Amino acid sequence: MSDPREPQSEYDLVIVGSGIAGLSFALKVAEAGYRVAIFTKKDKAESNTNYAQGGIAAVTSSGDDLDKHVQDTLEAGDGLCDPKVVHEILKDGPERIQDLIRMGVEFSSLGDGRISLGKEGGHSKRRVLHVKDVTGKAIEDALLANIAKQGVDLFEHFFAIDLITTKKLNKLGMRSSCQEDHVEGIYFLNSESDQVITVNSPVVLLATGGAGQTYLYSTNPGIATGDGIAIASRAGLSVMNLEFIQFHPTTLHSVEGDRFLITEAVRGEGAKLIDSRGQPFLKKYHPLADLAPRDVVARAIDREMKRSGAPCVRLDTPNMSVDFKDRFPNVYENCMKRGIDPTKIPIPVVPAAHYSCGGVPTGLDCSTKLSGLYACGEVACTGLHGANRLASNSLLEAVVMAHRGAESVCQYLFSKKKNRTVQLPDWVDGDVPASDERVVLSHNLEELKRAMWDYVGIVRSTKRLERAHSRLRNLRREINEYYWNAKVDVPLLELRNLVCVSELIVRSALQRKESRGLHFTLDYPDQSAKPKNTRVAPRA
Repeated sequence: MSDPREPQSEYDLVIVGSGIAGLSFALKVAEAGYRVAIFTKKDKAESNTNYAQGGIAAVTSSGDDLDKHVQDTLEAGDGLCDPKVVHEILKDGPERIQDLIRMGVEFSSLGDGRISLGKEGGHSKRRVLHVKDVTGKAIEDALLANIAKQGVDLFEHFFAIDLITTKKLNKLGMRSSCQEDHVEGIYFLNSESDQVITVNSPVVLLATGGAGQTYLYSTNPGIATGDGIAIASRAGLSVMNLEFIQFHPTTLHSVEGDRFLITEAVRGEGAKLIDSRGQPFLKKYHPLADLAPRDVVARAIDREMKRSGAPCVRLDTPNMSVDFKDRFPNVYENCMKRGIDPTKIPIPVVPAAHYSCGGVPTGLDCSTKLSGLYACGEVACTGLHGANRLASNSLLEAVVMAHRGAESVCQYLFSKKKNRTVQLPDWVDGDVPASDERVVLSHNLEELKRAMWDYVGIVRSTKRLERAHSRLRNLRREINEYYWNAKVDVPLLELRNLVCVSELIVRSALQRKESRGLHFTLDYPDQSAKPKNTRVAPRA
């Protein structure tokens, strides 16, 4: 690896984000001999991947088959999955699992050496490969170890600001206006030196994860501020189906207000959700009861809490047949830290924002409408998840699409790289340093998160969405006025992105005049006859 403190001024491929999507993509393109750099805004292991507990779904046993996995995915997606995309991605799953094993991922196994397969909500068969309850971390560690061997530059604490495109250069009078719009490079803020650098690259991959931090309560780490979606929007791209925000049904409820994910695999191993009287309640909402799709379970919990006035429901873990401490060591440790022994008392749980099923539309090769811009992982919308993601399909999608996208990028680079010489403009920063006005930014962040949680949550209405939209428009105006005059830093850039993505979520939700999957609105409780994807263009 090159000196991690000094990025080069030009690369063949720049990757924004260091989760499973970005790392997998980097390995494939670097193996083809291209110069690849990964830029991540925090530490290299800080990603949504690292927090993924449950596992990765793929057909690897003789008792399962591709058609069953496809059908489960289509049913969870509630009419909006693209059947061709579902088949293609799931078909490639077993081979990509073998790639991970070759890279050193040691999935949990049974006593006879066979891989242990878990079952989660919406799955008709046991097909979830896992490493105890720290699957994401195990995959991340293996990928980082292979990245270190491959010669990929990896830079920590670099925040992606905006793309540099042909259209942007045209506005500056630096290129002919007759050329099609494509990626030329990208600006990064080095958050340790407070300097903005310009990186020249014909290809940029957005692998920045989701936008859980738009909500007051989320399972996502603090980095999940929708940066890639906002960057793509500012570059002129539309977003698709961004109203479908998945709320994980079971996160630990604590007096302090923090949220810790209780993996769905706990219910897959027999734990049942119980109400304030200690009675199971999911059977009255869905035939699959506690293994119903996540949207059903989250709405059921929300309804039970509102009906009873209780602050949470509970997972009946003491009556499970498995050794909880051995099967779920990470969950056990985090519960014990908060004074809850899940082997003796039920775990108090509530829903929290978890996953963005929509995002930047891509093809099956990760390409977007902007030439040279690719997207992979949670930031992208391929058509796999539809209106509600099937549990443990996200890690699978990332690794499969990274493989497909890397092949496409190599072909693109081979055709575009010849004799490419582009002079890119330096970043022009504002001249207002940090001041007392910055307290307003923290207030704006609190207002944004509260508005999204109160008005754009599990159950919505037109009036609630319009209230959120009004508040977000005001926030966007205030932040943009400050942004163009201020010297940029990470909190300001993150807030700018959060407001952008939040407004896109609300605009998408207002566009959908029905209840489907993760989008449930009191004003349109039924489904429309013909399912449609929503597309929201950026503001002019």
